[in-house]
Amino acid sequence: MSTENNTYNNSIKILTDLISFQTISGQDNNSLINYCDHILKKNGATSFKTYDDDKKRVNLFSTIKAKKTNGKTPIILSGHTDVVPVSKGWSTDPFKATIKGDKLYGRGSCDMKGFIACALAYAPIFSKANLDRDIHFSFTFDEETACIGAPILIKELKKRGFTKGICIVGEPTNMKIIDAHKGAYEYTTYFEGLAGHSSQPHKGVSAVEYAARYVTKLIELRQKLKDRVPKNSIFTPPYSTLSIGGIFGGIAHNVIADKCHVKWETRPVIKEDARFLNSELDKYVNEELLPAMKKVYPESNIRKEVIGEIIGFDRDKDSEACEFVSSITGDNSREVVSFGTEAGLFQEIGISTAVCGPGSIEQAHKIDEFIKLDEIHKCLNFLDGVKDKSSSK
Repeated sequence: MSTENNTYNNSIKILTDLISFQTISGQDNNSLINYCDHILKKNGATSFKTYDDDKKRVNLFSTIKAKKTNGKTPIILSGHTDVVPVSKGWSTDPFKATIKGDKLYGRGSCDMKGFIACALAYAPIFSKANLDRDIHFSFTFDEETACIGAPILIKELKKRGFTKGICIVGEPTNMKIIDAHKGAYEYTTYFEGLAGHSSQPHKGVSAVEYAARYVTKLIELRQKLKDRVPKNSIFTPPYSTLSIGGIFGGIAHNVIADKCHVKWETRPVIKEDARFLNSELDKYVNEELLPAMKKVYPESNIRKEVIGEIIGFDRDKDSEACEFVSSITGDNSREVVSFGTEAGLFQEIGISTAVCGPGSIEQAHKIDEFIKLDEIHKCLNFLDGVKDKSSSK
């Protein structure tokens, strides 16, 4: 059997194993990370881990060192290990990889354990190659919940002085090169008032009513974001967006609600829009809403919780990462996407980054998620190109 077939079969086995780990966002991913770490260490890699506060969720950064160096920029193969929850309606067991025809089904098969499986399957080949640059593997937790894990890893990389590299984030793009996306900032704003009987509204502070005013302000600011649209924006829509995900509060028709919260998000085209939005909201809360609430009940409170702030991924016309990927795939096109990734976090510390990976985002997060087997082949061929451009003859 050829090396190519061996690597492909190994990638399918690894992907099958990865899918069996039920690494839903927010849950323990140690077993999966230990599995990945074992494969990489078996192939001569060194690694370090970073954790959340409870050490239940972990990032892995592993390195197969160059046998000799000649100044080439190191490569980072980056992927997130978490998957979104499973809903009813699957025709197969979502945590058991199932091949039907030209597709492999399973939660995370497309987003994005397929890429991680390919990277791990290629570790033995990288290890045996006469590498003249380091190959790094970066596997993070909880990307699906506003990139909670990656900032912890990025902080450690900065601490270690690691601020140069070519990072390939293997999100599903059908192996097309993505060089930009908007940011994704998620918040929950909590309102605490004073409960009372609905017949005496002047004696209570309705958290629901003040939340409604807050939402009205959000809608007003949404229009202002449209008016701030940058010239020559590359996105669709071209302006920063704002969405209200839900308003939750109240217990009965005749009870003044003392608690309410609003879930909302914004996807800024530029970081300045996020700063503008939050500044305007904070001013409104501190100068109008909160004083009015406290006038009736001094213990009233409004608190904004940051769920996650995924910074945008900015287009770089001279991107070393994009040029590197193009030199392998032969595709010089560049595209933008509406979904967020960890790319902007790597870019922010000076690491040239491109998003390129197997599978289609159209299958991500859906019932009967799948990846086409041909996409696995494409990704392995790409990694073969990475090896060739990272090795001396």
